[in-house]
Amino acid sequence: MAPRSRPTARQVRLGTELRRLREAAGLKAREVAGLLSSTSAQMSQVEAGFAGVSEERVRRLAAHYACPDDALVDALVAMATNRTHGWWEEFQGVLPPVFLDVAEVEQHATFLREVVITHVPGLLQTPDYARAVFGYMVPELPDSELTPRVEHRMKRRAVIERAPAVPYETIVHEAALRIRVGDREVTRAQLHRILEESERQNITVRVVPFDTDHFAGASAAMMHVGGPLPRLDTVLRDSPSGTAFLDAESQLDRFRKLFRKVEKAALDPARTRDFIHNLAKEL
Repeated sequence: MAPRSRPTARQVRLGTELRRLREAAGLKAREVAGLLSSTSAQMSQVEAGFAGVSEERVRRLAAHYACPDDALVDALVAMATNRTHGWWEEFQGVLPPVFLDVAEVEQHATFLREVVITHVPGLLQTPDYARAVFGYMVPELPDSELTPRVEHRMKRRAVIERAPAVPYETIVHEAALRIRVGDREVTRAQLHRILEESERQNITVRVVPFDTDHFAGASAAMMHVGGPLPRLDTVLRDSPSGTAFLDAESQLDRFRKLFRKVEKAALDPARTRDFIHNLAKEL
């Protein structure tokens, strides 16, 4: 198979997990290459996500590495062989690749947990709110770039609307609800959208009010994407340089604990609905 010009985040993750298994077995890439009638350079391409790998090769590698976790091997096989073409691919060449990566990772999630501080979660945004967010970028985006971003954000909602829908839990700081990204009408409509979505069985919304004592979690924004196994979870974090996909076990453990810490500071879902309802009435 010819090398890919740009592997997706999911393909990179598969390669990363294969590399971790090899390193845990104490083997070098050149020592394993012969098993696949390959070269160390080709093994490097597989482990970097630039080259695909078949089910048979994944299982041969796992056996050679003496991996005792059958569930992990099966999950890696699924990652290697699931070549479903998703809706996000229609944005190939239109939006930056990270937009497609986020949608694909969400598509395969077993659950989604999110903490947001300054903006309403993307999965719950209205089109007008999303347009206001993307429209504030510097330099200003032309409509030919702005409109696809809004369309992509709305299509991401499929993951929480499909049957069966992915369980989605979000913790939103009051700041995100009060900041008028758009005008008063956009803000009111956005609050009502959150209330409507919170009625779905698979969606849980909690709010951290301004008057919560001992909350220093302003930097806790994240999305925790559940994998088929906890080891295959991913945490997404936005930064000025872009979206980072974190998957080291130490990182995953840190953000699991951080999410639960923020959760303790948040109102329960029933009180959250009352809180948002009252906030909407103030506008």
